[in-house]
Amino acid sequence: MHNIHIAGTGIWYPDNLITNDELVSSYNSYVDLFNEKNNLEIDKGNIEAMMHSSSEFIEKASGIETRYVIDKEGILDTSRMMPKVSNEDENKLSVHAEAGIIAANKAMEQAGVTSSDIDAVIVGTSHAARNYPAVAIEIQSELGIDGYAYDMLVGCSSTTFAINNAYSDIASGLANTVLVINPEISTPFVNFTHRDKHFIFGDACAATVVQKDSNSKHAFKIIDRKLHTQFSNNIRSDFSYLNRAAVDQKTMDELLFDQNGRSVFKDVCPLVASLISNQLEKNNINPNDVSRFWLHQANGKMIRLIASKILNKDDFDPSLIPMPIKQFGNLASVGSLFAFNLNNDLNPGDVGVICSFGAGYSVCSIIVEKI
Repeated sequence: MHNIHIAGTGIWYPDNLITNDELVSSYNSYVDLFNEKNNLEIDKGNIEAMMHSSSEFIEKASGIETRYVIDKEGILDTSRMMPKVSNEDENKLSVHAEAGIIAANKAMEQAGVTSSDIDAVIVGTSHAARNYPAVAIEIQSELGIDGYAYDMLVGCSSTTFAINNAYSDIASGLANTVLVINPEISTPFVNFTHRDKHFIFGDACAATVVQKDSNSKHAFKIIDRKLHTQFSNNIRSDFSYLNRAAVDQKTMDELLFDQNGRSVFKDVCPLVASLISNQLEKNNINPNDVSRFWLHQANGKMIRLIASKILNKDDFDPSLIPMPIKQFGNLASVGSLFAFNLNNDLNPGDVGVICSFGAGYSVCSIIVEKI
């Protein structure tokens, strides 16, 4: 039996906060400009008029009230409707590395380790900064870490899949301490002119120190891991280096993040609830004995429904399912780690479940015990 722990975690998020009211005001102004510009074609029925959004619609649909973003001005600018960013360049750190280093330093401090203690760096994210060189190697270099590093992408399950890889590397003897970093700079890939998508994501990063035989006072022992994937197109992005050479051209809007929300809700909720329930049963853990479910922060309704299916009841203490989505929005793969980092005040022996799920479909659930 391996004694491998989450020894510490750290988070980062930008200073720029956008409220629903601010986002809606910008979006509705864009809608009015669009409808006015295209009024003749709209009257002819050749173009569909855009509809206004509202804070009430956003909160009812998602549970989100605010989000933190890397650039507020560009997102709210009706002539731009996207954040202002710079291209990747060899003369400066990538935005993923900048965020990752801040979160990593916090995680290392909490775990009580330094760069010299770390054997490997894994960066897992749903939005890659570039194809190569790996951001993980860039961060490894900046932090002065020996050993190896690599990037991986598994959509919104990238964080827990990366923690799983760290566990496997330690269990196999490749490493004793692994730094997992999950930068999710999502807003550059959001269509802020689309009513059903413009409110979903915020920007953030989390880092986790996974360590064998940790002495950290913040440590949680990893009890079990369960992973599952099944192919679906209901969450998709077609953006890649292939677009440049494609003979069938698509618009940028067609290449951005896209999802069939109703189908995702219908498919994913029972899938995740069943996976966690089976995992708990396999480990002889009663769902009612779980102190926290730190779930992927996709949607408030999804989180509550999954928990109710696992617990087999609708009425339960809301503290069981922390929902930072209200403040931070959907944080792609780091949502579950944000929930964990901000709400892990458990007593020794208490058990919790960290689970993320997303495009693929992909699911990774990790049972942990406070030591």
